[in-house]
Amino acid sequence: MHSATHQAIATVWRIESAKIVGAVARMVRDIGLAEELAQDALVSALEHWPASGVPDNPGAWLMATAKNKALDRMRREKSLQGKLEQVGHDMEAQEIHVVPDFVDGLDAARQEAEIADDLLRLIFTACHPLLSTEARVALTLKLLGGLTTHEIARAFLVPEPTIAQRIVRAKRSLSEAEVPFEVPAGDDLNVRLASVLEVVYLIFNEGYTATAGEDWMRPALTDEALRLGRMLGGLAPDEGEVQGLLALMELQASRAAARVDKAGRPVLLLEQDRSRWDRLLIRRGLAALKSAESLAHSGARPLGSYALQASIAACHARAARGEDTDWARIVAIYDALAQATPSPVIELNRAVAVGMAFGPAAGLAIVDVLGADKSLQNYQWLPSVRGDLLAKLGRTSEARAEFERAAQLAGNVRERELLLERAAQLHAH
Repeated sequence: MHSATHQAIATVWRIESAKIVGAVARMVRDIGLAEELAQDALVSALEHWPASGVPDNPGAWLMATAKNKALDRMRREKSLQGKLEQVGHDMEAQEIHVVPDFVDGLDAARQEAEIADDLLRLIFTACHPLLSTEARVALTLKLLGGLTTHEIARAFLVPEPTIAQRIVRAKRSLSEAEVPFEVPAGDDLNVRLASVLEVVYLIFNEGYTATAGEDWMRPALTDEALRLGRMLGGLAPDEGEVQGLLALMELQASRAAARVDKAGRPVLLLEQDRSRWDRLLIRRGLAALKSAESLAHSGARPLGSYALQASIAACHARAARGEDTDWARIVAIYDALAQATPSPVIELNRAVAVGMAFGPAAGLAIVDVLGADKSLQNYQWLPSVRGDLLAKLGRTSEARAEFERAAQLAGNVRERELLLERAAQLHAH
């Protein structure tokens, strides 16, 4: 019985923790303290529920308990009396200890709006640009995903103490800098939103194509990124790049089942069984892309980077077979993407599309120029793409050497095996 109760608590916590931390952070204006108080509420549930049973509204029970603990803390610390006054009459009404159905007297629409605002504040605070990228990722998964330090460490193949230190330092940095718990406005919004989207997409990419370890994909991370993306899409429906990122992730995730064979080995895009692509995710992705395009059109603005990448993914999703892919359109989209956010990695991907649309020699000409770019010196996909184009041109020995060089640079075991296999196949010819 107790194990079932503990499982129920874990499930409720995963679903409700971000809302609870967000609501408490609005009261205490410190996400580190807010998480501590939310964790105290979780401990109370672990102490009480095995004996009393899971409440009818467990999320409300946890929320009320955490808020009561925040109020108790604020009363004890006289220096926080000013903050207590900010909380307002709705919080004062909850000074009695845990009332599981405390939401009954509140206007449901107002409460939903408050929760949405709290979640947005929490996302923007956890992804604040003053934090390192690694710290933003870890803090977001902890606060918004409800993941334990152990789960985050396991997902990124990083020692647990390292993740714990990142989270502690991140919360301390936010507190010391007195970062306001709010949704940014004006010019600051675009910069801060870009930081949020970067974190979500980094989490997705680490799950979609793991940079290290023995697995090609880590579904737990892609699922978490999708959950965060959908949450953000619901909270900020009028932000084109939010819809663009959501579209990109839905469309890429739709291929997951076809990206590995039965032995867990990678299957390249043009060799995938497209009947295994998830049609529901494709429909969701195309719908989000349509929203991004409508927002760009209504605002008379060009599509952003994520929406353009989603447009490329949509070209693949709409092709029933690999040979039906509209590569010329993909090249045109890459041209626009290279103008919007120029980068050597985008240029390398564009070279692949050019090679498919206009022949391997045209693609190779672009790759050979990129060979001088220092930022790509240790990027395994540069020699991999070059090897593929050389193989198509019949320059077998050069292609084999490129695949072997790419394998040496690969950090992921499955990726390395794939590249060595491609080199071995060229030995046979």
